Amino acid sequence: MSEKGEGIYIIPLRRVYWAGSRRDRGRRAIKFIRRFLERHLHARKVLLDPLINMYIHRFRIEKPPRYIAVRFMRIDEGVYKAMLAIPIRKR
Repeated sequence: MSEKGEGIYIIPLRRVYWAGSRRDRGRRAIKFIRRFLERHLHARKVLLDPLINMYIHRFRIEKPPRYIAVRFMRIDEGVYKAMLAIPIRKR
């Protein structure tokens, strides 16, 4: 099975809204992104850029975005780094 070197995924975060309390949505979104990339890239470890965390918590913990575009890059065998695929403005 060939591993992907780099690319972009648009990850739907719809499921984060379904289960549990509203206060946990931000944390669940981060975990969901990491698990999504591990599953689709067959990775042992996924390193998330801090800008992803900023983007998720941009509109409060209770209201993460419904979709997020993530660019990934292979660092080592089984290790990937994920970054935002779109530029964001700091408030």
